[in-house]
Amino acid sequence: MRSSLLLLTGLLSAPAFAQQAPKKPLDHSVYDQWQSVAGQRISHNGKYVLFQVKPQQGDGTLYLKTAGNQTLRQISRGDSAVFSADSKYAVFSISPRYQDVRQARIKKKKPDQMPKDSLGIYGLSTGKLTKYADVKSFQLAEEGTVLAFLATKPLLKDTLKKAPVDTVKKITDKLLETQKGGAILTILNLEKGQPRTFEAVTDYKVSKSGNKVAFAVAAPKGNKTVRSGLFVFDVATGNLRQLSAGKGTYKNLAFDDAGKQLAFTAEKYPEKALSKPFTLYYSDFADSARVLLAPSANGLKKGWSPSGFGKVLFSENGEKLFFGTAPDLIPQDTTLVEFEHAKLDIWNYKDDYLQPMQLKNLKKELQRSYLAVAYPKQGGKYIQLADEYLQDAYMADKKNAEYVLAVTDTANRVAMQWQGNTMKRAYLVSTRTGERVAINPKGSKSRFQLSPGGQYAIWYDYNAKGWFAYSVADRETINLAAKAKVDFTDEENDSPTDPQPYGIAAWTKNDDAVLLYDRYDIWKVDPKTGAASNFTNGVGRQQKLRFRYEIPVAKQDFIEPKDELWLQVQDETTKQWGYYKKNITSAKAPQRVTLVPMAYSQLMQAKNADVFLYTKTSVQNPADLYVSRNLQKETKLSNINPQQKDYNWFTAELVHWTTPKGYAATGVLYKPENFDPNKKYPMVAYFYEKVSDGLYRYNAPAPTPSRLDIAMFASNGYLVFTPDISYTIGEPGASAVEFVNSGVEALKKNSWVDGAHIGIQGQSWGGYQVAYLITQTPMYAAAWAGAPVVNMTSAYGGIRWESGMSRQFQYERTQSRLGATLWENQDLYIRNSPLFYLPKVETPVVIMANDADGAVPWYQGIEMFTDLRRLNKPVWLLQYNGEAHNLVKRENRKDISIRELQFFDHYLKGAPAPVWLERGVPAVEKGRNWGLETSTSSVR
Repeated sequence: MRSSLLLLTGLLSAPAFAQQAPKKPLDHSVYDQWQSVAGQRISHNGKYVLFQVKPQQGDGTLYLKTAGNQTLRQISRGDSAVFSADSKYAVFSISPRYQDVRQARIKKKKPDQMPKDSLGIYGLSTGKLTKYADVKSFQLAEEGTVLAFLATKPLLKDTLKKAPVDTVKKITDKLLETQKGGAILTILNLEKGQPRTFEAVTDYKVSKSGNKVAFAVAAPKGNKTVRSGLFVFDVATGNLRQLSAGKGTYKNLAFDDAGKQLAFTAEKYPEKALSKPFTLYYSDFADSARVLLAPSANGLKKGWSPSGFGKVLFSENGEKLFFGTAPDLIPQDTTLVEFEHAKLDIWNYKDDYLQPMQLKNLKKELQRSYLAVAYPKQGGKYIQLADEYLQDAYMADKKNAEYVLAVTDTANRVAMQWQGNTMKRAYLVSTRTGERVAINPKGSKSRFQLSPGGQYAIWYDYNAKGWFAYSVADRETINLAAKAKVDFTDEENDSPTDPQPYGIAAWTKNDDAVLLYDRYDIWKVDPKTGAASNFTNGVGRQQKLRFRYEIPVAKQDFIEPKDELWLQVQDETTKQWGYYKKNITSAKAPQRVTLVPMAYSQLMQAKNADVFLYTKTSVQNPADLYVSRNLQKETKLSNINPQQKDYNWFTAELVHWTTPKGYAATGVLYKPENFDPNKKYPMVAYFYEKVSDGLYRYNAPAPTPSRLDIAMFASNGYLVFTPDISYTIGEPGASAVEFVNSGVEALKKNSWVDGAHIGIQGQSWGGYQVAYLITQTPMYAAAWAGAPVVNMTSAYGGIRWESGMSRQFQYERTQSRLGATLWENQDLYIRNSPLFYLPKVETPVVIMANDADGAVPWYQGIEMFTDLRRLNKPVWLLQYNGEAHNLVKRENRKDISIRELQFFDHYLKGAPAPVWLERGVPAVEKGRNWGLETSTSSVR
């Protein structure tokens, strides 16, 4: 074996073994207090920012600040905060106290008895804070200062606050009585005040400018003062109009951009009606809403109606109205007696989708709608754009475009079982005539999308391995990769499937150019001619920098003609992150702004100012929030996790070695902050594909969904090693041996690595590799395999229950990387299955296999456990009841975090074994004894 190791030290400022005051190691009690920044926003004028600081469990705090870091207000439990378009107000919900919700859950309160959110409105210049109680939801006008919100309690005027208690109670009780089935809608102009309230509201919509608010009312039975129907309130005049009358269900309220038109769907059938198809309504506010399209109307397919589930929206110019139609559901036969008829699923080999997949998507299919368009100002002209053959239709960002893109894989779906995807045909469908223009008549393995202006359809063809565009105007297909003469696909693809493209960055205005990624650089391509230029001037490939771009302004669909592009980069060699910038029209090379040993988030830019909001992090620095105009001079806005200074933290460094077959390999080594090179440390290797790009990622201590908690282990005196793995097709198990074992062997040459006490841990694909590795070598003193596949022959024909898909494609084409069917190469499946080599296992191993795992069949863990048990090998299985592939419930995450550290402490440090390891927990003690207390045994 040839193996050499190079440690890239000096990446962090302080020596790992510097003298310092003793710090305590992390323990499982610290999780809840560890914080993160969330919900950050910047005002349109760039002068104000808001963000939440959230503990992992408990009550967070909303901060309202100036861009200069002056704190305007701290709101306990503030959430879902937004700025008004004029940058004068912040509006947010205020969540109930965590302890109040906890107590309500303990007392098994009904949903309507649970603690409710409140609403907060803060004046950024006045400092005035106004609160409203028991608010269910709110909407703030996109371009105005009009706010609407639904509350379960009435908004009492100031005069009522001074009234006798019994008077207030009578008024409150009367108003609350009207809210059965609805709530109280308050409409408020933040600049002018004077709220208006309306009762028994079930749904509402604020227009883009805030000039109007539409809402639906469901009057309670017996109430003679409230009218059911659909209403519109004119905010400027205070006028209220009823557009549609009658009880029923009103949905999909939609204004045009100017707030001069409204459309919605409604059904007004008796409550006990077996069939309740919807009708599409329209109003220009000159009169009551008129029926635009009724069930079974002329032009609709027989038995079809407007859909209550299809989204309703206007084109930007207000000319077109898009909506969904669908076949009416077959009414349920109420004469059937439930216990007298069969319940079964019938699998048929001709089915497009396997039964589990059909059942998984049942709700979605019952609510499926097919895109249609109407022209309300042209007599209600209606055109069906999609149907059962062309099910999926997509509009351009600029919804004035004449064509929509429709894609179908009809008649090609069965092959999804082993390919994982399907051959697709794409069409442009005219919104004016319904004409369908075939883009790729023969079909292709592709993903299609429309340019923002709708002038081009663009797709990557996996078979042709190139980008293509179809010109709507010229009806021609253009090869976008031909003139660039560059590979736009994954150069490092190591699976038997077609390599993925690196993707699209953005489009320029008027669809003049599209920016495409190769491995390193960004290419600017003319979709009309295919003419291409390297926008980043080849700097990426020359310097091994990966350039990427995301438009930083929210709701901006394309790059403006004079935009300065801030390009995010990562150095492929050092893993450092930073930004370069370049004007979209410039021919010069991009200018370096910053490249540092930290990780940057994507930039968020104020709509009307050159001010950026972003997070920056490293192993030692949590992801705090910064604001800056140039990323050079920056202002730090948050200071989360100050308690970290009290704990023994850790460092990270890149390691390089050469594998036995001569491959250059890379990984990350984490060391305790108080690392002493004169001591020996146990080590745990954790792996999943390639992870070294996360060198500067902050690893907060947190209850694990089943991965290794790097912070917890490093803080408690472990070395943690995360090697990257490259794969040889057909040899996923041997590939893990090649990279993981050789990396561990290289590190063992250091005197400070305790080579006799090394463990391995992996989840899912990593769990499989743990199971395989322990059949190939006795070098590991302990192993932990989460949701492993151990028998590829039995797993091959199984189902991924979370999606309902067959697992065959995974083994033939994707992550399992075998590249052949079971009957084409049976030996390949056996050779890579740990199950057939379990007699060789000498390593104690814990398996996690959960009974609601939707990705890896639960029985795979059972096969591994029962067979190792029969072989009298030390093995344990943790089965979290009702849990998924990765643990979701926090209480379960905390539990497995404790057990994982206990297990490795016992086998790698000689700590006493906990009871669950020593003797287990009998079923009769389930829920009474968790076996976490330790015994007195030791293995060292």
